[in-house]
Amino acid sequence: MLFFPLSLALGLVAKGSVVAAGPCNIYASGNTPCVAAHSTTRALYDAYTGALYQVLRASDNTTADIAPLTAGGVANAAAQDAFCDGTTCSIIIIYDQSGNGNHLTQAPPGGFAGPAPGGYDNLASATGAPVTLNGQKAYGVSIEPGMGYRNNNAMGTATGDEAEGMYAVLDGTNYNDQCCFDYGNAETSNTDTGAGHMEAIYFGDCTIWGTGSGSGPWIMADLENGLFSGESATYNDGDPSITSRFVTAMLKGQLNEWSIRGGDAISGPLSTYYSGGRPAGYNPMNKEGAIILGIGGDNSNGAQGTFYEGVMTSGYPSDDIENLVQENIVAAKYAAFS
Repeated sequence: MLFFPLSLALGLVAKGSVVAAGPCNIYASGNTPCVAAHSTTRALYDAYTGALYQVLRASDNTTADIAPLTAGGVANAAAQDAFCDGTTCSIIIIYDQSGNGNHLTQAPPGGFAGPAPGGYDNLASATGAPVTLNGQKAYGVSIEPGMGYRNNNAMGTATGDEAEGMYAVLDGTNYNDQCCFDYGNAETSNTDTGAGHMEAIYFGDCTIWGTGSGSGPWIMADLENGLFSGESATYNDGDPSITSRFVTAMLKGQLNEWSIRGGDAISGPLSTYYSGGRPAGYNPMNKEGAIILGIGGDNSNGAQGTFYEGVMTSGYPSDDIENLVQENIVAAKYAAFS
């Protein structure tokens, strides 16, 4: 009997053990396509050539879109550097690469008002998180307290108890214990509408609700009115403290089942930190389908963290598909800029 690697069985192009396709191509091959795909560092589809993000220049309030250098490639940081030379720039739009138009923009006021005029959250500096991918310079999104991005009119994201998956590549050294550095599904009203109305990746060392082992930081799930590391609302010793400079964080949920997975975004496989039933009071879920970055569902904006890339899917991705996505992330070769 002949053995074929999973990547080939799925019809993906492979070079050795590394899949030469974007994360969203990989998810699509498993019938769990991306419904939102955000990154300021690279394209997340192998043929994507559109804008990754837009910067606003302080000196004259003009804007510029930053695209990948090549189809499926790393962002053109040199174009940003030239545009922002002699002044400062902020990230005003993080474009959705999926084609659904689920772009992330300045988060509006909610249960917690932002510091900008009108209660909006502040925007991130365009130069706050320089990194390299395969030796090419790019910029992440460095969120400080008071900053945040949101889309309350997202298309195709999970609502109710519909299945979804998501991942984010984050800086494992930039975090705090405030609520809430999230990426994922949230309320459309910017307010807390109750348990189960969110399903978002959380990263940090907040101990108000659940925790993992050690002193943190942890990858947890913000399900609203609680950060969960497992089925219990308090503690899961299988959810470890993170020590990696670059972190892959994964979360997925479907009918009375959900999972937290994670790993080093530079090397190695994913580990499963929790897989099982929903916490009491969270089955069924009542997801609303908005998308947030750097804030909680009610615009709780005291957290900090750094986001490089992330997606949300339709359907519950298999572990095998997520493992291939991790291979792709490792192959991107994130490194600290020096």
